[in-house]
Amino acid sequence: MVYVKWTFWAIVWLLVAAFFHYTLPQRDIVRITDTFERRIDFGENSIFWASPGPGNQVGGPNRDVFFIQTIKTNGKPLVYRNEDTSWGWPPYFKFDTNNLQTEAADLRSTSDNPKWVAVTHYGWRNEFLSIFPNAVGVTQVDGPDARFIPWLNIVIIVVFLALVWAVRVRWIRFRQRRIDPVVADAGEAWDDMSDSAREKRGRLARWWQSWTGK
Repeated sequence: MVYVKWTFWAIVWLLVAAFFHYTLPQRDIVRITDTFERRIDFGENSIFWASPGPGNQVGGPNRDVFFIQTIKTNGKPLVYRNEDTSWGWPPYFKFDTNNLQTEAADLRSTSDNPKWVAVTHYGWRNEFLSIFPNAVGVTQVDGPDARFIPWLNIVIIVVFLALVWAVRVRWIRFRQRRIDPVVADAGEAWDDMSDSAREKRGRLARWWQSWTGK
């Protein structure tokens, strides 16, 4: 039982961690090599694409999507999609896809004369599932060693953990005041019923013995 309990909570916290890792903003230091637009036919991975932005057909089987091609500081390629989030989830309220694509195109560079850029994004890159992180901002930085402190992520996670702690404390107090006494009373009542039943069985056995002599 204890094993099942800990397995359940481990799965819950893994799902919570995955949710935050996918949703919260992250920054990558990259060099933009190209930008392009491609028509995407949505399939089983449609959940990892943003909802159609304003002016696009809602629920259409395909649509044009902007992409930003980059090279990371370690030389590996990384491709971002560039889609509006509008009023949907995650709540980035992004409506400037075309402007962002223009800014990204203006920051293109070569390996001989690199321009390093911080791309703010959410989501994951998975080549097997053909999913891409969604870029929500680009900012030129001084070099590949630029570092940022994720203050927003820290605040959100601290607030979330504080809420979880507060809910847990209140649940423990509620259980101690309301549930545990009821369970204890029920256990005592069951014990009393068991003692009464044993006493009745004993009297019945003695009566039977008095008649049978056994």
